[in-house]
Amino acid sequence: MFKNHLKIAWRSILKDKLFTSIKIGGFAVGIAACLLITFFIKDELSYDKHYEKKDQIYRVVFQGMFNGEVMKSVHFPLPFAEALQNDFPEITKAGKVNASELFGAGKRSLKVSGKSRNNLEDGFLLADQNALEVLEISLGEGDLESAMTQPKSMVMSHEKAKIYFPNGNAVGKTVVLDDNPDETYTVTGVINPSLHKSHLNFDFLLRIEDQNMNWTHQNYYTYIQVAPNTNVADLEKKMFSIMEDYIIPAQIERSRSADFIEVLKTIEYKLQPIADVHLKSDIRMNDGLRHGDIRFVWLFGAIAIFILLLACINFINLSTAKSANRAKEVGLRKTVGAFKRNLVTQFLTESVLFSIASFALGILLTWLLLPTFNEIAGKSISMPWGQVWFVTILPLAALVVGLVAGLYPAFYLSAFRPVNVLKGSLQVGAKSGKLRSGLVIFQFTTSVVLIISTLVIYKQMDFILQKELGYEKEQVLVINGAESLGKKVESFKNQLSELSFVSQVSQSGYLPVDGYERNGNTFKNEGEGAETRGVPGQIWRVDYSYLNTLGIKLKQGRDFSEEYASDASEAIIINEKMAGQLGLENPIGKFINNNYATWKIVGVIEDFHFKSLKEDIQPLSLVIGRNYGAIMIKLKGNSINEAVSSVASVWNKNMPDQNFSYTFLDQDFATMHQDVKRMGVIFNSFAFFAIFVACLGLFALSAFMVEQRKKEISIRMVLGAPFKSIYKLLTLSYMKLIIISIVIATPIGAYIMSKWLEDFAYKIDIDWKVFALSGIIALGIAILTISYQSISAAFIQPLKSLQSE
Repeated sequence: MFKNHLKIAWRSILKDKLFTSIKIGGFAVGIAACLLITFFIKDELSYDKHYEKKDQIYRVVFQGMFNGEVMKSVHFPLPFAEALQNDFPEITKAGKVNASELFGAGKRSLKVSGKSRNNLEDGFLLADQNALEVLEISLGEGDLESAMTQPKSMVMSHEKAKIYFPNGNAVGKTVVLDDNPDETYTVTGVINPSLHKSHLNFDFLLRIEDQNMNWTHQNYYTYIQVAPNTNVADLEKKMFSIMEDYIIPAQIERSRSADFIEVLKTIEYKLQPIADVHLKSDIRMNDGLRHGDIRFVWLFGAIAIFILLLACINFINLSTAKSANRAKEVGLRKTVGAFKRNLVTQFLTESVLFSIASFALGILLTWLLLPTFNEIAGKSISMPWGQVWFVTILPLAALVVGLVAGLYPAFYLSAFRPVNVLKGSLQVGAKSGKLRSGLVIFQFTTSVVLIISTLVIYKQMDFILQKELGYEKEQVLVINGAESLGKKVESFKNQLSELSFVSQVSQSGYLPVDGYERNGNTFKNEGEGAETRGVPGQIWRVDYSYLNTLGIKLKQGRDFSEEYASDASEAIIINEKMAGQLGLENPIGKFINNNYATWKIVGVIEDFHFKSLKEDIQPLSLVIGRNYGAIMIKLKGNSINEAVSSVASVWNKNMPDQNFSYTFLDQDFATMHQDVKRMGVIFNSFAFFAIFVACLGLFALSAFMVEQRKKEISIRMVLGAPFKSIYKLLTLSYMKLIIISIVIATPIGAYIMSKWLEDFAYKIDIDWKVFALSGIIALGIAILTISYQSISAAFIQPLKSLQSE
């Protein structure tokens, strides 16, 4: 019997190639989209899941209220980790990590001792011995228990060890950083190669050499390992004693205001599970690490479900719409003795066969699209051919989806009464469409929500990339690794200034994009005492040409000038935000301090963005100081390639043993928003998949509607009905459904996108044009989808159609 079911199913598949192509093709596209989303979600959820004691490892976070806003941070004083381990027996180990460029993390040039060639490397972090043990760093070479116990120790990845020490035995060898003999490190360990993912992305770990035990300086992430069965909530409450015993006394000693001390008393310590760091870290923590977003995981998961639902809805719609063509078959088979269960089994067999074919094609599409998807998503996902979940779940899914999708059509078709079918009194197909109408509304409601979301995401990304930032990012060449120039730096800058392509040259490691140095301080007006709460802000060390190179505009006062000898030690330029928070209406000539030095304000600059546009502009100050992190070159003219070649020649002349490494500031700015842009592209791609699947279903339904109404159309044409009348007859009913979908989808899309935009401090307004355009696009897609069949129907030959009847 089962063999017979397969034969009939196969004949049914081959009988109507358009029906089969749309049914299998729509399913396959939906399955491919679902698999790609599944791979993405699985990759995002895999971060920090490999630790043997992952349920006992936490990152410490503090949160409190400051000026009425929630404040969160993961930066703690150097002695914080040691105090945790000593004061709380529940904490078995506490280690610290520093990812700040100011302390030597980020990008640095490196060479093997005894060799002249320098390479600029990214991925430096600083850590202590306990951090290696808490984070379960696995060493292929070296001793984990002593890897970070000696000064100037370095642990490097297996991949980098192969590059610098191709003959192996890296442990005991030395390397020089920044071409500075004082920065010579001994390799004490090589990390085992691993496919595991971590929120800490590094190739080099340097031992923390900082000896500043001041409790008021906060620069270190703290990771702890707790004893088994520790009550984490109780431990979090007990940890407040660190604030009472160490931090508040240190702040009082610095004569901090009573208001500030009250703020400290509102702070709570929270323990963030290590597995939550990648996806569940608040942007207000400002940890400088690249993160995913759990909301995107849920969103993409929802889209995957919707796409699969749309594909299943297509299957149900097409199967019930096709019912007229199978009605006589059902009637005859029941007349000759077929039971309902036989018919149900028959139709479910066909459904499963369709599902298996769709899954096979869907897997093939996934394999073909995966390289493109990896490029878009910034991933390195491979097809999990040999993984148990893939080879077991997919066949099971093909069976389950086939059964579920075919359940309603099977019972619907098998319920036909033979007497009605054979008398020709059964009303099926396009005319019996309440369920199908509801399903079409669901499909296009989903599609319109996705269209609204796509338009809003595009407009927001365009707004970010085109927004006036307060500085000029175009044609600014940034040379990295400039600290290796050492004493040659002034000569190098002078040589660059002589080039015809160069307008300005500035040197500073403080650039208004991510990946460069930051230095936070607290500022007060001169004369303000301990009772005054200071203003937290940045202080950047720059040179005399910094403002001109970046085109930053002065609102009041003047720029730094070498004509004023005191500028090198006393002058400060602040932004409007700092002036406002300090309460200075006429700041020029006023003095401010940060508990370490006092400066005279000589200028006020326009606020400019130096963080992601998800964050508001913060108070900022600039002072003259040496910082060799990067060199910025403002280029002029249109011959950019020639200009880069000229700058490279000057670099190679001065630094023949170090590669010329450069970026452009506008590229760095785009990279700063790359994660959001990437998520937008992925979202738009899957939105296209969903809309495509919905359109396939609408196309097939319109085809079967035309097939069912051929006799009616022919009679109308014989009686003189014009093309316009036939076209309207076949499209109007669907247009009503699309309009209903637009009405339902508009408030849903508005709500979802409003929540998404809440993440951005600077964002677009969602106006009526977005919804109008979304509706027009949806109607346009629907009309184009239906029109082919409607126009074809208007040109059928009535004689042939009526003759066949």
